[in-house]
Amino acid sequence: MALSLKPYCLVVLFLFWISLNALVSDVGAAGECGRTPIRSTAASLSPCLGAARNARAKVPPACCAKVGALLRTSPRCLCAILLSPLAKQAGIMPGIAIAIPKKCNIRNRQAGKKCGRYTVP
Repeated sequence: MALSLKPYCLVVLFLFWISLNALVSDVGAAGECGRTPIRSTAASLSPCLGAARNARAKVPPACCAKVGALLRTSPRCLCAILLSPLAKQAGIMPGIAIAIPKKCNIRNRQAGKKCGRYTVP
């Protein structure tokens, strides 16, 4: 009565796959926006919606404060938000939104850096 190793190998591979998925999802949780989910960070930038959709719109002071704080804590997060599917769903125009830090006179805006195909002014 010989036992087949095939079922045991499949169980081991399945457990390995589950463990790997858990590890990868934990690493993904600390992405460009740190431990804060990108959706929450994007929602905090809601005062910027008008200025991110229309180049002629005035940038409200609340937007400048939020963007300035975000650039101080996680500068790559803003780019991640602008290029995310959430931004597209909200009607944000990345080419317009990328100029918000300049319109707010934020000095630590990483001028000249690339954000996708856009350059930070």
